[in-house]
Amino acid sequence: MRLLLVEDTADLAESVLRFLRGEGHAVDHAPDLASAEAAMDVASYACVVLDLGLPDGSGLDLLRRCRRAGDRTPVIVATARDQISDRIAGLDAGADDYIVKPFDLGELSARIRANARRAQGQPDSRIALGDLVVDRAAAKIWRDGHEQRLTSREWALFDALLAARGRVLSKAALEEALYAFDDAVEGNAVEVYVSRLRQKLGAGAVETRRGMGYLVP
Repeated sequence: MRLLLVEDTADLAESVLRFLRGEGHAVDHAPDLASAEAAMDVASYACVVLDLGLPDGSGLDLLRRCRRAGDRTPVIVATARDQISDRIAGLDAGADDYIVKPFDLGELSARIRANARRAQGQPDSRIALGDLVVDRAAAKIWRDGHEQRLTSREWALFDALLAARGRVLSKAALEEALYAFDDAVEGNAVEVYVSRLRQKLGAGAVETRRGMGYLVP
């Protein structure tokens, strides 16, 4: 998934980025409101993790502006403020979820996945696709009862296709899901990952629409 982390504490941001990228997510980092707004203007995100206390203002201001503009991107407010009133303010401003620092990185990852699935209209984590069983929460796939091991990038591409199941995603859309702003994008990366997925999951797991892109039927 393409994610945005809005966090001004450098060491915390580095820990979260390392963990989420290690799970195969493409994560952009914004240390303040201005850079967060700039990122959201040019990229689409499956989920935003938003700190409240930022150098140039409150994260709640960004959240309110997004909701007034009709942006329904899932937002998880992450803050050291643990008073009930702060949690209520975040939820009233349009936050989908709330996590208090210090938080467990595994729990944050699970909350990101759950909120993204709900936003995609797919609250259940288990999906049956022919001879495949997919658990999006655990990032695992079984084919005829045997687990198929995917690399983090293979899983990220397949998960992006699952999120849009039945719809064609262009190569550019898949690249946006796979790569953050500072990642080097290889010209044939999508084709390579699709080929690997077909080898592991079966030729029909990912279909090609010539001149348009790819889909999971």
